Parts: sequence; C-alpha cells; structure tokens
Amino acid sequence: MTEVIDADAEEDKVETPEEAAHRRRRSVLLFFRDILFILLAALVISFLIKTFLIRSFYIPSQSMENTLVPNDRVIVSLLTPGVTSLQRGDVVVFTDPGGWLVSEPVTPVASSPLNDILAFVGLAAPNDNDHLIKRVIGLPGDHLKCCNALGQLTINGVPLDEPYINLPTGVTKSDPYTFDVVVPKGDVWVMGDNRDESADSAYHSSRKDTSPFVPIKEVTGQAIMISWPFTRWTFLGNYPIVFQDVPKAK
Repeated sequence: MTEVIDADAEEDKVETPEEAAHRRRRSVLLFFRDILFILLAALVISFLIKTFLIRSFYIPSQSMENTLVPNDRVIVSLLTPGVTSLQRGDVVVFTDPGGWLVSEPVTPVASSPLNDILAFVGLAAPNDNDHLIKRVIGLPGDHLKCCNALGQLTINGVPLDEPYINLPTGVTKSDPYTFDVVVPKGDVWVMGDNRDESADSAYHSSRKDTSPFVPIKEVTGQAIMISWPFTRWTFLGNYPIVFQDVPKAK
C-alpha cells in the first residue's frame, strides 16, 4: 500500500537565533566583499585609462592665457601622437626638451595623500613639474617666419590670422621675437597663446638655445578639454580654419 504524504502537513523548520545571526553576518560580509571588488575594479580601470587613454594635468603658468589660465585642470588624450597624428593648432603637453622649465618656472600643485592617490589612477592632476603646455604651430619640414609687414607669423609663405593669441593692448605684432626657421624632422615648433609671457620655441630660438624645438617623442598628449574649475569647462579646439591654406612642407 502506497503512503501519501501531505506536504502542507509538514512543519516548517524554525530558524534558531544562532542561525539567524550567522546568516546576517554572512550577508554583511558578502556586501562588503562586493563593494571592495567594485572599488578595486574601478581603480584598475582608472589606472588603465590613465596609462593608455587620458590623463589630467594642472596648468601652473600664464603662458597659454586666455585659452588656459593658472589653476585650470585639463584632460589630455594620450592617443595623440600615436594613434592620431599631431596637427597644427593642437594644444599639447610635453616634457621639458632641455632647459625650458628654468625659463618658465611653475607653481607646483599642493600635495596631499588623497591627491597623490587620485593622481596615480588618473582622477586628479599629478603633482609633477616636468611638463609644459603650448600650441603646435609648426610641423616637421614647415618653414616659419616672423613677422611680415602686418605683424603676422607665416608658415610656408602663408600668413596666419590667429584669433587665439593674447596680445597686449596696442600691440599688433604676433610675437615679440623675430625668427626664420625650418622645423627639423621628428620635431614640432610650439608657442604659447600669451606670446609675450611664454618661454616657447620662439623665445628659445631668439636666445640661440640648443633646443628651440620639441621632439615629437617628448609629447605626452593633446589637451582636449578643461575639466576644472567647472565654470571653465569647455573643449579645446585646434582652429583648423587658421591653417587651412597652409601647404604641406616640401
């Protein structure tokens, strides 16, 4: 004879206080484990982004006013140069090609353990003082001359109308220095938008320094936007219309 068991008749198992406490502790541990995993994953992803895609940099000088002002933070794409080529008009961050920082001293970022950690993963500007930021004006092979009768800089014989430069009141000459140079292969000619206050390629050329050009291999990346302060948030253009009539270097 088959015995029929009524499931509804079974008595529900009662959880003891010890079992309930154990279950709660396990839930809390699992919660914190998941949070720790998420934080570690976020740090790894941020570090990879900083290493291969973008970094944050701090603007310590007035050489790029009014495009950039002291204490701005900029996001720099590490894909240029490399995946994409440098273009005239790009704002770039680069390491000192030789004695430039002596001529353009910078104010370091205030350091703190939190800022150092955030800088390590690419979420804050690093507290280093071996980088500069300028605008690329000349590419390898370009013939640059300053200035023509109207005070304009010329590239390969074409005068530039540069809306981004910051000139003192009453000054019409686009740069305080005179130069006539051809950019060597593998180098670029860079200038600050605040020409009278920038120790740039023109400045170092006028001093007959050995390194008036910046090797492309020393370019860290292209500044693509101002990220801080929030009131100055904007993308940084390279003004292609300014250089559209400039022919390729021969």
